[in-house]
Order: sequence, then structure tokens, then C-alpha cells
Amino acid sequence: MESLIGAFGGLAWTLLAFVVALSVIVAIHEYGHYIVGRWSGIYAEVFSIGFGPVLFSRTDRRGTRWQVAAIPAGGYVKFLGDANAASVGTDHAAMAGMGQDRRRHTMQGAPLWARAATVAAGPIFNFVFSILIFTGVALWSGQPSDPLAVESLRDVGVDASAFDIEAGDVPLAIAGQPLPDEDLGDWGEALPAERILGWTVLRDGGEVVVPGPHPFPPLVGGVQPRSAADDADLRPGDVIVAIDGNPIASFAQLRASVLAAGSDGLSLTVRRDGTSFETALAPRRMDVPLPEGGFETRWLIGVTGAPAFVPATESVGPWQALIGGAAQLWLVLRSSLEGLWSIVTGAISSCNLSGPVGIAETASSMASQGGQSFVWFVAVLSAAVGLLNLFPIPVLDGGTLAFHAYELATGRKPSDRALNVLMVGGLALIGTLMIFALFNDFVC
Repeated sequence: MESLIGAFGGLAWTLLAFVVALSVIVAIHEYGHYIVGRWSGIYAEVFSIGFGPVLFSRTDRRGTRWQVAAIPAGGYVKFLGDANAASVGTDHAAMAGMGQDRRRHTMQGAPLWARAATVAAGPIFNFVFSILIFTGVALWSGQPSDPLAVESLRDVGVDASAFDIEAGDVPLAIAGQPLPDEDLGDWGEALPAERILGWTVLRDGGEVVVPGPHPFPPLVGGVQPRSAADDADLRPGDVIVAIDGNPIASFAQLRASVLAAGSDGLSLTVRRDGTSFETALAPRRMDVPLPEGGFETRWLIGVTGAPAFVPATESVGPWQALIGGAAQLWLVLRSSLEGLWSIVTGAISSCNLSGPVGIAETASSMASQGGQSFVWFVAVLSAAVGLLNLFPIPVLDGGTLAFHAYELATGRKPSDRALNVLMVGGLALIGTLMIFALFNDFVC
């Protein structure tokens, strides 16, 4: 019974995280359509979050019905004169009884610029929303101080009394190796694999050598959703103290053991909240994006490391945070396009394409890792939704923009018959992709 309750609770948490993430992103996307349409003089009849039976609705003074529907699988804005929620096709019966002034407030009767701006606003609002989240996280978290200083030590599986590191210490060297200005990861690989090392720190204006932890211990900083580590219930803050009974002291040792194991199983001794337990997992082949572009396939268990100390931080200026947020959005979009192209060309596995189940599990995993992780995931998913909607496929915003481009080039709109044929083709394509992605969720 307890396992059944636990399974139900896990499913409920997964669904809740997914619905919250998707509903927020859809609301932002559809509000972009709505508000730019309103600014452009196009009247909205319905603003809906979800499809199907209406759970709640109200009509504002402009005549727009705002509603929440039972199936949280998207949303739509239905403008005056639209034949359907996708704003493709014309409600000829409604349009026939309208005067010229009234027709100007329909999607079909509005100028081309107004229609194009209204359609493009949905993805653009998704992108702006992502930038604002990335910016907000930077403003909230700050950046490591310069020079790098210690705020506190993390629990690395060693009695804290063995260390003499104090808040405000500025590390100058560890185990005799001076800290570099950058590439701390490569520098850490060369350090002795010992749990306690000598730290040379700047303290109260002078240099002292004190015992401290390995700067890059086998400490779990993050867990990748749907990975071997996630399936083994590893969590941020866990310390992997031994592999197959052999003690380890650094994250580099963990990485080397995983690479050496390949697909063979590993037995991990994990320390969590002062107690130790054993768990087993097997590394999986995963496609990892490279900083210079492209992907590399490696054997991984799906964890990222964390340094042994929490660095002191300093505030980030709003402009600097905004630039960083825009850069992060560009990184997400570029990585998404590179990943999709690599799947199409067969350079990486098609299992990298997740469907609704995979996205829901990722949402749940990110929510379990903390509020900041979940908010970051929402920003990444919002960017992905905006990008997907710009693809020139009928039923998507990009397809509608393609119709507008055709009208601009030829001076006439596509016929309703052509639109209907293209819409059916677009629905078939999107449906096929969704089925394929859902298939991946269960077999990959």
C-alpha cells in the first residue's frame, strides 16, 4: 500500500509540475498574441488556457471571454472573424453581416502588418519571458566575487572539524598549485586525489596554509532528468564516497570510473544527511553538446559536480544581467537547432527528442531539485516553445507567417481550400512528430 501511495504521489507531483510549467508558458505565448492584436485593433473573442470543457470563464468589458479549460495541453486566442482557434480560415457567415469598420477589427480584415505582428508576438513573448527569467536569476544569485572568496563549506562527506577554512578566505593555491584565472576544471584534474589538502589562503591581510577539502569532491551538484542517476534516486548534495568498494576523493575519479565502466554496472556508496547507503546503476551513452558546437557521445551517469565551497558573491548590474540573459537565450536556441539538425542527419540518437512524458518527468525532476532549477527549466522550455512555433508548418505560428509572406509577395491571400489542405498536412506532420516523440518516451 505504501508503495502504491508513493507511486501515486510521484505521478501527481509530475503532473502538477508539468501543468504549472506548460500553463505559464502557454499563458505568456497567448497573451503575446492577445495584447499585440489589441494594440493593432484586432478584437479577441476568446482567450483560453487549455482545451475542451470550460472550467472557469469571465467576460471583460471589451467582450473578450477569458477561460480555463479542462485539458491543459495548450491554449489559444480566437479573434473576431476567425473560423477556428488557429486563426486560419474565415468565418464567412459572421463576416458577411459586418460593416467595413467592424471588419477592420477582424484578423482577416486587418492590415497585413497588424496580422503578422499579432502572430509573431506569441513566440516573441516566449523569448522575452525566457530572457527575463535568466536575467532575474542572475540578479538574484549574483556572480562570484573578484577575487574569488569562500562564503561557506559544503558537506563533502568529511568531518568539518578536519578543515580550517573560514568565511572570507581568498584561496591562492591548493596542494601547492596556484589557482588559475580560468579553467579551474582542468586545474582541478591535476590535484592529488585526497580528501584533505593544504590550502594557501589570504586571511586578515596575510597568507596562511590551512587544511581544507578537495575543491572538486565527488559531490552531486545536479541530476539530469531521465538519467541513470535520476533512476537511482541520486540527489543534489549527495556525496559519492566509494565506487565498487574503492574510496574516491575527487569528481575526476568519479568521471574516470564511469568512463572505464562503459555499460557495466557500478556499485556506489553514497553519503546523504550524515548516513551512508549503497546503490547500483549502469552508465548510459549520452550525447553531450560541445562548447564549440556539435555533440560528443560519452558514457555518463547523469550528474554534475559542485565545488567544495560556496563562493562569496557580488551583485550584478541590471544591464549586465540583461545581456547575460539574452546570451543565455541565444545559447538555448542555438543548441536546440543544432540538436534537431543532428537528429535529422543521424549524427546523434533520435532518443534526444522527448515527448510530453519526458517533458513532464523533467519538470518534476527540476521542481524536486529546487525552485531555481524549476524556474530555469521553465525559461528553457519557453524558449523551445517559441522556437517550435516559428517553424513554417501550418497550424503553427510560423506557418501562418508563411501565409502572410505569400500574401505580401503575391498580393493575395491563399484560398480557403488551399489553407484547409495545408492545415490537414500540418496537423498530420505535427501528429506524427508527437507520436514519434511519445514513442521515444517509452522506449529510450
